[in-house]
Amino acid sequence: MKKIILLLLLITSLLNAESKIYFGAGYAYNSETITYGEDDWTIDNNAAQIKVGYGDRKAYAVELSFDYVDNNSRIFDSNDGKKYGFNVELLKAWDFGIYVNPYLKAGFGGGYLETPADLHNGSLTYGSFNLGAGFFIPISEHFDLELAYEYKNISYQKLDLNSTLTPSSHLNIGYVGINFRF
Repeated sequence: MKKIILLLLLITSLLNAESKIYFGAGYAYNSETITYGEDDWTIDNNAAQIKVGYGDRKAYAVELSFDYVDNNSRIFDSNDGKKYGFNVELLKAWDFGIYVNPYLKAGFGGGYLETPADLHNGSLTYGSFNLGAGFFIPISEHFDLELAYEYKNISYQKLDLNSTLTPSSHLNIGYVGINFRF
């Protein structure tokens, strides 16, 4: 009975809150430094991001985002393909009475990279820990621009199951996008 009452209170508070659902899309420039054994190398790629969130641009939000990286660089093999990712992040924004709303966010993600370097699957999966900071620039009640910096600490699966080496990377992202709130 307590669970039902708590669920009803939660639903009531969500319906009466000023939070809104929002959809966003944007462009990202990725700079990834990959470490595999003793080797380090950096690659730069363009990316697109689509997101859906629930929250208020002046307070808290939760975001689900899908990343598509147009990989044009050799990561593990010269025939590496596209990179896809899915992220879940919590966001805290502030309204200081200035024209922009700064925010911080943190979360985690996962995805895969199409590559023949993994002989068994044809792709490598990865997990990430995400941190970010940025600004919402309100255009109207329903639209805002978003400028952000994101950092992802990525751990890839092993290329060879018999090896003790696990590839990892540090991904720095510059992001610009637009959000539609309703």
